[in-house]
This record gives sequence, structure tokens and C-alpha cells, in this order.
Amino acid sequence: MAHHRIFGTSFASIYALYVQKVERKDHTKAEVDQVISWLTGYDEAGLQQAIASEVDFETFFAEAPAMNPNAVLIKGVICGHRVEEIEDPLMQKIRYLDKLVDEVARGKKMATILRGSDPTAVRP
Repeated sequence: MAHHRIFGTSFASIYALYVQKVERKDHTKAEVDQVISWLTGYDEAGLQQAIASEVDFETFFAEAPAMNPNAVLIKGVICGHRVEEIEDPLMQKIRYLDKLVDEVARGKKMATILRGSDPTAVRP
């Protein structure tokens, strides 16, 4: 299995770019946090801890409390690749997150982004 450079990249550095991207399109950090929480199960404190400790992407996903089983419903192209066809499990999780953030930036409704989940519901 190839070890991609992104795996060792600090989650905090990419998180800042995600926030910048959505804010340029008049969306919020809270929306980014919401999709991250939906995908990974991190609560606000856990997410802030991951950012503060500057864990890499590999660690961020390895320590994710609970990947959302509906993540498999995320379809489409990101960075020239269909997310549903990416074979490396870690790369697929990273691209799922990229796709969700893109959808926030494009202004999709949160219920659609969260694949039909109630956007106000809090995951355990």
C-alpha cells in the first residue's frame, strides 16, 4: 500500500484550509465542524484536541470515535477521482471529508450533505 504524503500531513493545517474555503463562499466553521463530526464521530472537544495536538491525517482517522456508516453514500468526483472507487481506506476517508467540505462550500443543504441524516441530531 502506497504511503501518500497527505497521510502524514497535520490535520490542523488542512482543517484551516477547509475553514478558509467555506468562509470564502459565505459559509461557516461550524458547518465544517458539523460535517467532520458527522463523518468521524468527533465531538467538539475531541475535534479541538485533534487540532491542538496537530495529529496527522492517519492518526486523526485512526482515532476517530466512530466513522459514520452512511459515509458509503458519499459519491462523486474529488481531485479527479471517484470517491466510491478509491481503494485505499485512509485515502477514501480523506476524500470523503474533502467531498463533504466541497459540498458545504457549494451551498448544498446540510440534510443533503449528511446523506439524509437530521442535521440537528447529535451523534453519540
